[in-house]
Amino acid sequence: MGPTMGLNDQQHHHLQSQLQQIEALAEQLGGDPEGLLTLLRQVEQLHRHIQDGPFRSSLPADRNHLFTLLQAMEQSGGWPYIPRLQLRTFMDLLQHDPEAADPAEVAAPADPERATDQDQALTTATAAVAADDQQQLQQDQPLAA
Repeated sequence: MGPTMGLNDQQHHHLQSQLQQIEALAEQLGGDPEGLLTLLRQVEQLHRHIQDGPFRSSLPADRNHLFTLLQAMEQSGGWPYIPRLQLRTFMDLLQHDPEAADPAEVAAPADPERATDQDQALTTATAAVAADDQQQLQQDQPLAA
């Protein structure tokens, strides 16, 4: 694969090398959801840092140049976006897991005295994902004109 838009051969090679290292780390973390979640959060944080820092400060101030850049972005695949696992997807995955209990029962066991550590951890995780989804929705809302 040749250089990517805006990168020379050396930069492209360096980027590919770094990405391969991250992919290798992901493979090493296979079966470790907490480790993979940490990796995903770090990749997302890097994405936001580049987007809000170097990328934003490098945007052309001239409307014609900005329009040209936006056209080139659209032709080369559009805006890079890191999708998140939404709460609905998380719940759907639980429903398709034959080993998982009914998600409604897991979220609120009928008898709180009999709730297992696993039930409590899943309830906590579900609440955290819901809060994270809400925060992401707020961040994704366009600013009022």
